[in-house]
Amino acid sequence: MHIFGKIFGAFFGFLFGGPFGAVFGFFLGHQFDKARQRSQNPFATGGFNSSGPSQSERQEEFFKAAFAVMGHVAKAKGQVTQQEIHLASVMMDRMNLHGEQRRAAQEAFREGKEADFPLQETLENVRFFTGGRFDLLQFFLELQISAAFADGDLHPSERQVLHKIAQGLGFSSEQLERRLRMQEAAFRFQSAGGFSGGFGSEQHRHSGSGQWQQASSRNRLADAFSVLGVSEDADAKEIKRAYRKLMNEHHPDKLMAKGLPPEMMNMAKEKSQEIQHAYDLIKKEKGIK
Repeated sequence: MHIFGKIFGAFFGFLFGGPFGAVFGFFLGHQFDKARQRSQNPFATGGFNSSGPSQSERQEEFFKAAFAVMGHVAKAKGQVTQQEIHLASVMMDRMNLHGEQRRAAQEAFREGKEADFPLQETLENVRFFTGGRFDLLQFFLELQISAAFADGDLHPSERQVLHKIAQGLGFSSEQLERRLRMQEAAFRFQSAGGFSGGFGSEQHRHSGSGQWQQASSRNRLADAFSVLGVSEDADAKEIKRAYRKLMNEHHPDKLMAKGLPPEMMNMAKEKSQEIQHAYDLIKKEKGIK
C-alpha cells in the first residue's frame, strides 16, 4: 500500500499553507502514490513488470477488456438475450477467432456478466495500456455501442452503462450521444444499402425489431450525413474535412500500429468502408469533386 506520498504531501502542505495547504498537499501526494503504484504494478491482473507492457501485451489486454465490457453491456438489462450472445459469436467469427483465442474471448465475455465485474478498474486499465490514444479509445467505445444495439434497440439501462463506459474512457456525455446518433444512422444506412460491413450490419439481419426493418424506407442520404457527423446543409469543405478526420481515426493500419489487436483489423476495415460508402453517396448526390 502506497501512502507515504499522501503523508508527506499533507505534512509539508500544512507547514506552508495551513489546513488548505494540507488538503492540496494530500491530493498531490495521492497522485504521486498512484503513479508509483502503477509504475510498479500497472495491472493487478496483467502481470506486467515495471518496464511497462509490450505491444503484444497491450493488444492482448485490449482484446480481453473489449469482450469483458461487452459482456457487461449485454447484462445491463438483467438478462443476456440470444441476439447479444449471437452478436458476440459473430464478432468472434469476423475476427476469425478459433481455439484458445476464441475461448479467451468467451471467458472474458462471461467475466463481464458477473455482478462484481470491476468496470471502472477495467476502463482505467484500458486508458493506461492504450496510452490514452483517442482513436483506440473511440474504437473501444464503438464496440460497446454495437453490443448495446445487438437486439436492434437501446434499453435505458444499456444507455446508462454506456455513459459510465464513456466517462471511464474520458468521453463526455455529449460525445457519447453524438456517437450513438452516428451509430444508429450507420445501422439504417447499411440496412437500406444492402451491403455488409460496419459494426452494426449483423444486427439488421437478425433483429426482430420493426424499427430496423423499416430502415430501407429511410432517407439514406440523411443517414449518410449522420454517419459523417455533419448536418445536411454542410458545405463541401466541411464534408471533406469530416470524412478525412473519420478515415484518419479509423484507419486500420494506424490503429494496429497504436495497439489495436490484429484480430480486430477486419472490423476496423469494415468501419472504414462504412465511412467511405457514406461519403461516396454524399459526393454523388451533392456533386462534390
